[in-house]
Amino acid sequence: MEFNTVTTGLDFPEGPIAMDDGSVVLVEIKGKRLTRVTPDGRHETVAETGGGPNGAAIGPDGAFYICNNGGFLWTERDGLTLPAGTPDDYVTGSIQRVDPATGEVTTLYSECNGTPLRGPNDIVFDTEGGMYFTDLGKTTKDYLHHGAVYYAKADGSHIARVAGPMITTNGIGLSPDGRSLYVAETRTSRVWGFDITAPGRVAPPQGFRIGRLIATLPDYQLLDSLAVQEDGRICVATLIRGGISIVDPESGEVEYVQFPGDPYITNICFGGPDMRDAWVTASGTGTLYHVRWPYEGLRLNFNA
Repeated sequence: MEFNTVTTGLDFPEGPIAMDDGSVVLVEIKGKRLTRVTPDGRHETVAETGGGPNGAAIGPDGAFYICNNGGFLWTERDGLTLPAGTPDDYVTGSIQRVDPATGEVTTLYSECNGTPLRGPNDIVFDTEGGMYFTDLGKTTKDYLHHGAVYYAKADGSHIARVAGPMITTNGIGLSPDGRSLYVAETRTSRVWGFDITAPGRVAPPQGFRIGRLIATLPDYQLLDSLAVQEDGRICVATLIRGGISIVDPESGEVEYVQFPGDPYITNICFGGPDMRDAWVTASGTGTLYHVRWPYEGLRLNFNA
C-alpha cells in the first residue's frame, strides 16, 4: 500500500469528511477550527469553533455537524502533539452546526435532560436524518467520566441517551443495512455492536454486557474513530500501535494495516468514485494521508 502525504502542519486533525469536489474537510482539535484541505494540500479555514472540535459529519441539510469536546490541555512528547487533560476554562461539551456557506457556528445541544455533555467525540447520521454520537467523557488526574451514546435530531428539537454507561466511548458507525450500531471504546480496546430497534433506540442489554461484544484487541492498543466498509467490516483507528484494524462484526477476526511514523492514527474516511479512496488522520504529527484502500468503503447517508 502506498501512503501519500496530502498535507502536514495540522493542529491535531480528526473527523475527516471526503467531499465530492475532492477536498477533505476535517477538524483541528488543538487549532479549534473546521478546516478544508484541498487536493494540493492547502488549508482553508471553514469556521472557528472554539473548545475542541472532535468528530464531524455532513447532515441532511448539507451543513457540517461537529462533536465539540470542550477543549483539552496539550503536551509535546517525542515530537508528537498529544492531549493531556482538561483545561481550567472547560465548561461543557456540545454539538454544533456549521453553515458551509458562511461558517456560522450554532450550538444545538450542550446537555441531555439536564446532564451536561462532557466530551462529544464522534458522529454518524442515519437515513432518517438523526445523529448518533458518542460522548467520551472528560479526564483529570483524579477522575474519568463515564461515556455514553446519544441520538439527536439535526434541528435541535430532540436528544436522548441511547446506551451507557460506557468507558471512553469513541468511534461510532452504522452497518450497511442500518440495523446495527457499532461503537469503539478507547481504553478497553473493545468494539461493541447494538441492535437498532427504531431510530434512536437499541435493544436492551442482555445479562452483564451492554451490547454485543464484537472484539477486544490484545495487548496495549487503544481505539479511536471508525468507519465501515461496504462488506460490513469495521475499520477502527488504532492508537499506540498506529494503524487501522479491520474488524469482522460476525467472527471478531481482525486484519491490520500499519501506517508509518505516528502512533496516533485517529480517523479514516472513504470517498472517490469507487469508494476506495481513503483519507487517514495521523494526529500526533498533524498529517493527513491518502491511500487506495484494498476494500470499498460504505457511502454515508449524507454527503456534499
